[in-house]
Amino acid sequence: MLAIQSSKVFGVGAFSKIRPAFTASRLRLYATGPATVPAGKVKYVPTSGEYPTGYKVGGIHCGVKKDGKSLDLALVISDLPASAAAVFTKNVFKAAPVVLSRETIDNRSGRGIRGLVANSGCANAVTGKGGLEDGIAMGKEVDKLVGESKPSTIIMSTGVIGQRQVTSLPIQKILTGIPKAHEILGSTHESWLSTAKAICTTDTFPKLASHVFTVGPHTYRIAGMAKGAGMIHPNMATLLGFMATDAPVEPAALSSILTYAVERSFNAISVDGDMSTNDTVAILANGAAGGPAIKEGGQGYEELKSIVTKFAEDLAKLVVRDGEGATKFVTVAVKDARTFADAKQVASTIARSPLVKTALYGRDANWGRILCATGYSGVEGVVPEKTNVSFIPTDGSAELKLLVNGEPENVNEERASEILAMEDLEIRVTLGTGGGQEAVYYTCDLSHEYVTINGDYRT
Repeated sequence: MLAIQSSKVFGVGAFSKIRPAFTASRLRLYATGPATVPAGKVKYVPTSGEYPTGYKVGGIHCGVKKDGKSLDLALVISDLPASAAAVFTKNVFKAAPVVLSRETIDNRSGRGIRGLVANSGCANAVTGKGGLEDGIAMGKEVDKLVGESKPSTIIMSTGVIGQRQVTSLPIQKILTGIPKAHEILGSTHESWLSTAKAICTTDTFPKLASHVFTVGPHTYRIAGMAKGAGMIHPNMATLLGFMATDAPVEPAALSSILTYAVERSFNAISVDGDMSTNDTVAILANGAAGGPAIKEGGQGYEELKSIVTKFAEDLAKLVVRDGEGATKFVTVAVKDARTFADAKQVASTIARSPLVKTALYGRDANWGRILCATGYSGVEGVVPEKTNVSFIPTDGSAELKLLVNGEPENVNEERASEILAMEDLEIRVTLGTGGGQEAVYYTCDLSHEYVTINGDYRT
């Protein structure tokens, strides 16, 4: 949770506003472990779970992270060849793992994928031919362990961009670590949690979730993890995300389900407006729980699509709740647009506006910045005289109307500050086009700590 861990009162004009105190103790550690999870975020780390059949997972320290103990290598193996789908960054400078993972899934037509390997501490991005060679070596080491002669492993890396393996990502330590990780794989909650921890960088808590669901008479399970706290603003995917289910799903169906789900989850969050070179969200479906294969448009397809979308949304929200330096989780809801794409474009523009985000941090009800972002979003058909803006409290109390049909309200600044002091809040913009389409985007505020974290990222 984006909890305020400490606070200090500052006088601002006629109003006193409470802001998170900025102290050295609030700086993030580069690795995640139980002792480093802030008290306000412990509630987001699950203490148990129900995980899909037919997967073995685990995380170890192999030596990429320099503290000698933080988990930095994650491994997931499916007992059965699995259907796979993934979405990747649109950044022109695609990291080696992105290039290689896309090739593997494409060459196998989304069938016969056996696992995933991921390291944290170095992104293996913008590392040239040598970076590709290192990524290939990682995949081959996993393939060898599962008896595959052709590439069958999804590869992920996260950390500092532009530093080659020989210094920041010692490839030999990773290659030696993969068999060691394979030896400790398990299917327990602790195994899944260690895997989630092993992909963390500036995260303050591991992001893990699991869910039991039914499709017709059949019961299935899905589990997932994500990492990310900064360089979060997607365009196809964002950060690293992985989901696995024991439902039987045809590759074409899995691909269309993931695309739909990501557009409404990992592609609907923003921390700082930066799109990474390594963004990848992948899903495996090994069918270990039995039942007929779910095909695109066939029986169970729409049910599974809804389940995966909601699950992906929950994982994506955890990323925003752990946004670098963030103190608030903010839902931007845009309603009555002409199309879903229009609604999402407006919501995205508001969510990534530095002026909106800094006002949220300062607890300043400067709704003109919200309206300004709406106006330059590039969406046609917005009618100023029909536009409405409100703050929606999360405690169930009445909304605070800021703009009604283009006319400003006499805003109660004290009430506005109370709402903006909450950890969760919603900004609602109604465009009044008559189209009835809506979209949501999840974001956070922008604080002093964000600047410090990223100013000191490599030092």
